[in-house]
Amino acid sequence: MPHITKLSVNINKIATLRNSRGGNNPDVLKSATDIQRFGADGITVHPRPDERHIRYADVRALKGLITTEFNIEGNCREQKFIDLVLEAHPDQVTLVPDESGQVTSDHGWDTHKNKDYLTEMISLFRSAGIRVSIFVDPDIAMVEGAAATGTNRIELYTEGYARLFPTDKTKAIQPYIAAAEKAKELGLGLNAGHDLDLHNLRYFKEQIPWIDEVSIGHALICDALYLGLENTVQLYKRQLI
Repeated sequence: MPHITKLSVNINKIATLRNSRGGNNPDVLKSATDIQRFGADGITVHPRPDERHIRYADVRALKGLITTEFNIEGNCREQKFIDLVLEAHPDQVTLVPDESGQVTSDHGWDTHKNKDYLTEMISLFRSAGIRVSIFVDPDIAMVEGAAATGTNRIELYTEGYARLFPTDKTKAIQPYIAAAEKAKELGLGLNAGHDLDLHNLRYFKEQIPWIDEVSIGHALICDALYLGLENTVQLYKRQLI
């Protein structure tokens, strides 16, 4: 039986659109429940300190509406973020090494340099019954370091794969296969995200069929402008079969 890879839809861009005009259009909470109804396996949010897209109040309100899987991404260096995660108690927290003012996530953790810190944070969340994933680059040494922290999963940062895919997909996927194989060897669950889209997602899944979950936001919402939200969620799901 083929391994089932879940699609978690990141709704940050829906919140960005709402915030650009004020008010509550589009309605982030309704969008999340509709996306679940359209077939997504989970909802991802990535609150940042400036609340420029998802607000902390959104996260609290979403907790009671998510019937699939709730994934909160963010910077665990922020005490406000730690408190929010412990309060909202999602199914999964994904720890991302964001820097102050960063537009989007653009690198994974140095799991060796930050081993003690990550071990402490992961222990905190796991003791609360929350599955933990940490954002890493496709580097075997970083995967090995991740395993030593006690994390449940890693999320491979896939911007490098997406950038090279149009010109050399075989070369693009190689470091990800190596990192994924090491993760499997070490007993780590495997997620992936960043710049995955309808062009490159199927190949990624075919080459790493044991991947547990992909988190996709920006590309999916952009596609939905042309294709419609319900249809787009279904198109992304089909790439993972």
